[in-house]
Amino acid sequence: MNYREEKDALGTVRIPETVLWGPQTQRSFENFKIGPKMPYAVIKALITIKLYAAKVNQDLGVLAPAKADLIVATCKKLLQGDYQAAFPLVVYQTGSGTQTNMNVNEVIVHLAKTIDSSIPLHPNDDVNHSQSSNDVFPTAMMITASLALPPLLQSLTAARQTLAQKAAAFKDVIKIGRTHLQDATPLTVGQELSGYESALAHDQQYLEALQATLLELPIGGTAVGTGLNAPAGFDVKMTQALADHYHLAFIPAPNKFQGLANHSGLDVVHGALKTLAADLVKIGNDLRFLASGPRAGYGEFQIPANEPGSSIMPGKVNPTQIEALTMVCARILGNDTTLGFAASQGNFELNVYKPVIIATFLESVTLLTDVIASVDTHLLKGLKVNPERMTQLLKHSLMTVTALTPHIGYAKSAEIAQTAQKEGTTLKDAALKLHYVTAKEFDAWLDFKKMV
Repeated sequence: MNYREEKDALGTVRIPETVLWGPQTQRSFENFKIGPKMPYAVIKALITIKLYAAKVNQDLGVLAPAKADLIVATCKKLLQGDYQAAFPLVVYQTGSGTQTNMNVNEVIVHLAKTIDSSIPLHPNDDVNHSQSSNDVFPTAMMITASLALPPLLQSLTAARQTLAQKAAAFKDVIKIGRTHLQDATPLTVGQELSGYESALAHDQQYLEALQATLLELPIGGTAVGTGLNAPAGFDVKMTQALADHYHLAFIPAPNKFQGLANHSGLDVVHGALKTLAADLVKIGNDLRFLASGPRAGYGEFQIPANEPGSSIMPGKVNPTQIEALTMVCARILGNDTTLGFAASQGNFELNVYKPVIIATFLESVTLLTDVIASVDTHLLKGLKVNPERMTQLLKHSLMTVTALTPHIGYAKSAEIAQTAQKEGTTLKDAALKLHYVTAKEFDAWLDFKKMV
């Protein structure tokens, strides 16, 4: 491999001849071989920030038009082409994201030479003009987080629509309810599924209500929030430019010091993702057990047979979509702990866990988006019921005796249930044996349709 030499503030660095990055990227590449790469969504947001920073700097008279135009042209080329290989740095690097910010700055400088080598660009003085990693990187964090949520909300909407359709289709199918894992009073399958849909509707409402907290951009705060070396109005013009570009209602962070030192918005929104994950586990477990069997379990639901469930037991069908769902949710719950701890590490004027915060947030959103869409397509849309099994369990349940309590009281109703359980008879047999009701009264009062 051939190398070139470049200098930074610490000295000379050997860099592979063919790569687009510079010395600061190379140092990070050599010193931090730890885990996954920085999400490319963050890189694209940083490139977009550089593009509009050049324009705004030119408008404010602090960057020569020729340099600004070259930076803009280079950024457009990066956004339109496949340059992922030029951004090799990992999540687990400096906590400010400085190395990734400089990676972007250096790549812009080197690629610009292929466009117009007559205009020299400097990664700090020109591409990073009016900026600091400390305000640029969290601005990219907020942009990528804001862009990540709509696909998740779309997946949620689709899954809710499927549940609503199934609830309508099964609105007249009566089954036994269960509380404390014990028999309870009846309800319809439609009512049960409507509870699942409503849980997801609430989760979606929480996320939508919290979206606005991701729209505050700290750009213009530079190193510690004071805006040192940034011209007056830079933050407002940058925020407006980014809002127009992404068609999102971004606003300048009301307090730049908070914007650099705290990531409360990402933390609170991820809390709503955790809540969604908790509800998905509950729904998944319900469907998992209600579809258990087919002969030795509850057997009330039938799930699609998407793939063989066993390498040794022929014909076995497992709730694999639910297993994937609950594994994802386990990851989300763990991610919430990671993000919450990382958000607490805002020491003085800067949080220094920024890369892991945004990487964790994006992983959670992406996993939830994918798994909800998968469960909707491969499980919910094909969900069926076994009315015969439900009727069988309903007729054998003892808790339907609750319908008798307004007529004969709690004590006598309890005695009927206990007698039926002890002697292995039906509720009607026990009620008639105890002479607490007539056959006509029992049939009139213990009507499943009236109980739902």
